[in-house]
Amino acid sequence: MDDLTHYPVLVFALSFIGLWLAAWIGAVVRKKRGDPAEDFSQDYGMVLGATLTLLGLVIGFTFSMAINRYDQRKNYEEAEANAIGTEYVRANLLPVADAAKVQDLLKRYLEQRILFYETGPQQIGQIDAATGQLQAAMWLAVLGPAAAQPTPVVALAVAGMNDVLNSQGYTQAAWWNRIPAAAWALMAAIAICSSWLVGYGSHNSREGARLLLVLPLVVSIAFMLIADIDAPRHGLIKVMPQNLISLSESLRPH
Repeated sequence: MDDLTHYPVLVFALSFIGLWLAAWIGAVVRKKRGDPAEDFSQDYGMVLGATLTLLGLVIGFTFSMAINRYDQRKNYEEAEANAIGTEYVRANLLPVADAAKVQDLLKRYLEQRILFYETGPQQIGQIDAATGQLQAAMWLAVLGPAAAQPTPVVALAVAGMNDVLNSQGYTQAAWWNRIPAAAWALMAAIAICSSWLVGYGSHNSREGARLLLVLPLVVSIAFMLIADIDAPRHGLIKVMPQNLISLSESLRPH
């Protein structure tokens, strides 16, 4: 389920086909059984209304989950840019040679963090490996001066580097935090039941057959939008590293 929801267009296609089939099967069952009893309409309307209401609530709740995760990824991108920028300034508290080394490593690290947001899933393994190597080098670069001069001033540079490393971990955790498969399964089950009920209550006419497409189409679009927002590296809605790019431009020599 997680692999499928990485591809919003595929989610739309499969959802539309599955929901339309459910509606069509409901219409076929209704046609075979004939018109129901008179007292059936009231009970049927109550069940259909409750099912559609529940579907709307679940879709709205899941959409809210996706938006919250998207906002969290944006906030951590901003926090990461602030942490790198602060540490770049704090590096001046170290001896001149160590400060230059740390600042050079931070610039290279900043480039990798920008690539993390802009690169597709195929190259992310290489970026993670390069990021890990730079993190180890940056930590050793501040650890040496801190061990040689364990002063409160140098400790600020060490604390800043710790914030840089932590911010990357928070960002990675936010990108892994996606809508659970159980939530997708619940939405799909309720949507299938709703489509079947709509098909069962449809009239055997050309206009009724056309109306069977409405609910599957609308729900499939909602599913595609949720998957697009929830998939960090796929689809059209992505988190852009605006703060990291702005920081990189500000650190370039003028």
